[in-house]
Formats: sequence, C-alpha cells, structure tokens
Amino acid sequence: MQVRTLDHYSIRTSDVEESIRFYRLALNMVTGPRPPFRFPGAWLYPAGVNGEPAGNALVHIVGVDPQDTEGLTDYLGAKESREGGGTGKLDHVAFRVTGLAGTYAALKSHGIPFRERRVPEMDLHQVFLEDPNGITIELNYAAAEDLAASMQSA
Repeated sequence: MQVRTLDHYSIRTSDVEESIRFYRLALNMVTGPRPPFRFPGAWLYPAGVNGEPAGNALVHIVGVDPQDTEGLTDYLGAKESREGGGTGKLDHVAFRVTGLAGTYAALKSHGIPFRERRVPEMDLHQVFLEDPNGITIELNYAAAEDLAASMQSA
C-alpha cells in the first residue's frame, strides 16, 4: 500500500447549516452530490466553473440529530457525543491551496479570525482558522503568494 493524498475528512456536528456556511465563506466550497444516507449532512467540494462542485468531496458534514440517531448509528456506528470537543486527538487538517489575496479578502469580509506563520527554511506561508466545530484548518500557500498578497494590501 502507498498513501498518495488525503481523500476527505468527516465532521460530526449538530449544526449542519453553520458548518456549510463556514466552509462556503472561508474556503469557497460548495455542496454537491451525496448518497441518500438516513442521517442529515452534506458533502462539500471545491468550487469549480460557475460555482459548480469540482473534483472530490473534501469535507463530509455528518449531522447528529440527538432525537433520531438510528440512521447514523446503523451506518457509522455508535460514538460518544463530544460536542465542543474540537479536533480531539487530531491536531489539524491541511490543504495545499492558491489564492492567498482572495483568502485574506474573504476571511476579513466575513469576520473569520485567522492566524499566520512562515515555515522556517521552506517556501511555505500558512494560514490557520477554526471551523464552527473547533476543527483547526491549515491552508498552505507558496511563500511567493505571501509576498504578492502583502503588496496588494499595501
């Protein structure tokens, strides 16, 4: 076996719509095709041409309805609810991305807090943010984009 790339990650949440809103505003993702599971949720894709879903669904939002857990439990198994638990033992999820100036504009216009850092001895600029479920998202840009973005905002 050889692992090549991240396929997707799943988030269990009691507020599906807030999670969709965050990923739409912060990461320009769109909802797209999802199998007809017996529990609420959404699959989020990178936005392609005309805002249509493109590529793989990178984020699977799994809705937790405390009043009706049967469909979710039948499919994914029983798990203890840890509302507000954030990423738990998982520290963060990272994407290699482009368009730093656009990211700055989107995050600032929607009031989404973020923090940044440069990776020493690597050509990498990182932006970190948290989704509504406490999941830390790392966005990795080429350092050249950092320079271009700072020149645009000057």
